[in-house]
Amino acid sequence: MSYAAHTAVMEKEIVVALAPKPGGVYIDATFGAGGYARAILKAANCTVYGFDRDPAAIDRARGWAAEFGDRLRLINRPFAEMLEAMNEDGVAEVDGVVFDLGVSSMQIDEAERGFSFLREGPLSMRMDGGKPDAGDIVAEADGRDLAAIFKAYGEEKKAGQISRAVVAAREEAPITTTTQLAAIIEKASPVYGKSRIHAATRVFQALRIFVNDELGQLIAGLRAAEKLLRPAGRLVAVTFHSLEDRIVKRFLSTRIAAQPSGSRHAPPSEKPIASFELLCAKVLTPDDDEVMRNPRARSAKLRAGIRLDGPPAPANDDVLGAPRPISMSTLGKEKNK
Repeated sequence: MSYAAHTAVMEKEIVVALAPKPGGVYIDATFGAGGYARAILKAANCTVYGFDRDPAAIDRARGWAAEFGDRLRLINRPFAEMLEAMNEDGVAEVDGVVFDLGVSSMQIDEAERGFSFLREGPLSMRMDGGKPDAGDIVAEADGRDLAAIFKAYGEEKKAGQISRAVVAAREEAPITTTTQLAAIIEKASPVYGKSRIHAATRVFQALRIFVNDELGQLIAGLRAAEKLLRPAGRLVAVTFHSLEDRIVKRFLSTRIAAQPSGSRHAPPSEKPIASFELLCAKVLTPDDDEVMRNPRARSAKLRAGIRLDGPPAPANDDVLGAPRPISMSTLGKEKNK
């Protein structure tokens, strides 16, 4: 599938927020089809490092990337490793980092990747093609673990009901395809009324986030960006669901200098040193014209910050609002005791 077949969400807003400058160094942390990288390279005579853990995304780009010469550098690694990768390339600081989070349009459109419940394909959902994948989780995790995954990463209200249906169905026959799983979910939790959300949406989201450790990767990637950005550098993130957006929002808010605390009867506590300031006071969303052209943009939210002189904030995942991680290594242990 060609680069032109995919439209980057909020591309104009991304370029404005990032403000590319000649000689600058930028990271497209979620390269995908290369839409953001291409827009940044056209906006200024700069260098872009494109990260993607999906080798197919890197391979697809090699044909058109040549037009930018050594200004575009492709790296087949997860963005959580960007600090190490940039340091290995001799780069200690960058002028901007952009994240386009979640699954890419290309991955959804390729049935063999197993991301879409609307297309027949194997239950995979691994962005890097590795293991364990969604099929392994559906086949091996016990009902309690499945319910925990559906609830934590899909915010599915009927997680227990759906997990019991999955366990019952796999006892009759292996669940190996996307459409098989979607049919089980639809039967266990039918959608009524005018809801436009397919019954399988949240469960597929949960499995995808879980097997790719997307929230853990996001937190690590944001921390890496904070360490790489030079003062006045810009961090820009586009999210598509509440779990991602909450993490990005809280990451920025915890790094903005708070007002000193204390009462009128006690001296104020020491004011923390800020490492970011907000670029936009309010979250940005796509305009109506973009949503009409690209319905996948309708849930997008853009948040951005400008790096200040303050040191990177201490790691504290609890304040970022991510669900408590569920370990791959513990899945099914209760069942096997």
